Amino acid sequence: MSRWRSAAVVCLAVVVVSTGSTTRATGSTTRAAAHAEPRKVPGTPLFTIRDDDIFESSGLVDRGSVVYTNNDSGDAAVVYGMDPRTGRTVSRTTYAPSVTDVEDIAPGAHGTLWAGDTGDNRRNRDHVDVYHLLRLGGHHPAVRYPLVYPDGPHDAETLLVQPRTERVFVVSKSAFGGTVYVGPRKLRAGGPPNRLRAFARVGGLVTDGTFYPDGRHVLLRTYGTASVYTFPGFGLVGTVKLPPQPQGEGISVGADGRVLVSSEGRNSQVLQVRLPSSLLTSEDAGPSRPPPPPPVTVTRTGTDWAVIGLVAAAVAVLGWLTLRGARLRGPRRR
Repeated sequence: MSRWRSAAVVCLAVVVVSTGSTTRATGSTTRAAAHAEPRKVPGTPLFTIRDDDIFESSGLVDRGSVVYTNNDSGDAAVVYGMDPRTGRTVSRTTYAPSVTDVEDIAPGAHGTLWAGDTGDNRRNRDHVDVYHLLRLGGHHPAVRYPLVYPDGPHDAETLLVQPRTERVFVVSKSAFGGTVYVGPRKLRAGGPPNRLRAFARVGGLVTDGTFYPDGRHVLLRTYGTASVYTFPGFGLVGTVKLPPQPQGEGISVGADGRVLVSSEGRNSQVLQVRLPSSLLTSEDAGPSRPPPPPPVTVTRTGTDWAVIGLVAAAVAVLGWLTLRGARLRGPRRR
């Protein structure tokens, strides 16, 4: 290949890469502009976690006089009960001999709790487990229900239990948004794992979530935001920006509607936040289906069209140089 043709190819490659980068940046800007900045909500410290054994508060359940939490991966199968007036631990419940990566807890009927051993950062687990804690305080074996995804392993930090039916939902965690998976109407404790199925799609890097007591709304949080969805349609009602936390992960809704958020780290604070009442005015009784990914709309600017013109010119020059070189060489002699 001649020096001129080599230079033309290099120029073409540079221009194409520049065009792709400009298009992607423009598309990202357009999408970002289409969504308004979430409204900030205030947070009031309710208590400070006083137990040094609680070093990575991940899940959160508000029972009024007792607030329950669990550590992220690295701890045993233990749920801690804390007094919200003092932040001191008032109960510990050990519910299994060992666990892999418990990420969340959820409220169940009649004062019970559920624990989700669903963490899978390497995405190599052939199944995950949820536990139903029927008794709290002391050592009480829970009922274990193995679950399997329909489309391979996922990392998940959110366990949802519908308050009316106690049906189990697991929300995967991904930079591209999460998938809500639902378990069978009746889980089996023995035999092969219970097969989950995809139920809906949600946005954000979801670290925790919970049903509202009415069973018609779901609250999901990321590290810095909280979003309310309708149920069962999982239509997004609205998103708010949470108060800053070192690594905010847990969220809960009490029977009285009190919303609490927690963070990883020793002696971290549990905050009470007040969400706009308008987030609970929308209801949805429609069926839930995993929606297709939204189309990406790219807006071309004057700069984009100029770069596209340069690409077209470079292609034309490269074609002319190739044709000219072929003519100068003439037919190959044998």
